[in-house]
Amino acid sequence: MQVCYKIVLDLYDEIGYEVTRKGRSNYLLYAKEAMKNQVRAYFTEAKWFHQNHIPMMEEYMPIALSTIAIELLLVMLLLLGMGDTVTKDVFDWLLYSKPKIVNAMKIVCRLMDDIAGHKFEQERGHGPSSMECFMKQYGVTEEEAKEELHKQVANAWKDINEGLCCSTNVPRQLLVRILNFTRVVHVVYKDEIDLYTHAGTKLKEHVTNLYVNPLPM
Repeated sequence: MQVCYKIVLDLYDEIGYEVTRKGRSNYLLYAKEAMKNQVRAYFTEAKWFHQNHIPMMEEYMPIALSTIAIELLLVMLLLLGMGDTVTKDVFDWLLYSKPKIVNAMKIVCRLMDDIAGHKFEQERGHGPSSMECFMKQYGVTEEEAKEELHKQVANAWKDINEGLCCSTNVPRQLLVRILNFTRVVHVVYKDEIDLYTHAGTKLKEHVTNLYVNPLPM
C-alpha cells in the first residue's frame, strides 16, 4: 500500500506542476477531493469483501458508482484536457451538484461492467457486483438479474440523451465528451463481454482500426 500511495503522491505532484505552470493550481483541490472519494469507496468495497458481505442494491450502488472512477476521470479531463473553458462553477457542478447526466453515465459504466465481468471476477475472488447483490436481494436467477440491469442501462441512456438536449451552463464540449466516454464503455462491455479486462481480443482490433490503420477521410 505504501508503494501505491507513493505513486499517487508522485502523480499528483506532476499534475500540480503542470496546472501551476498554466496558472490553474486553484483547481487542483478538486482532483484531490475526487481521489479521496475514490479511495473511501474502495475501502468500503474491501470491507465488504473481507466480511463476506453482499449488500442490498441500495447500499451497493452509491459505492459502486464511485469505484467505477468516472468522477475522478472527468475531473482529470477538466483539469488537464479542457483549458480555460472550464471554470470553478463547472468543477462544482461535477463534484457537488450530482448532475443527472453524470449519474446516468456512471450507471451505464457500472452495470455494463458488472454484467460482462461478474463471473470472471468471482472466479478471481472479487467482492460482490450488482449481479450478486440483485440476485440475492430479489431471489432471482442470473438471467433475470441481467434483464433488469439491462433495463436500468437503457433508462440511463435516456437520461444522458435528456441531459444533452436540455440547456445548461456547462460547456457543450464537456457534455459531448461525457456522451463519447459512455459510448466507449458501451463498446467495451457490449454483448456481455468484458473487452477491458481481455484487451488483447476485439478491443485491440478496435484501437488498431482507429489509430494504426484508420480509414482514409
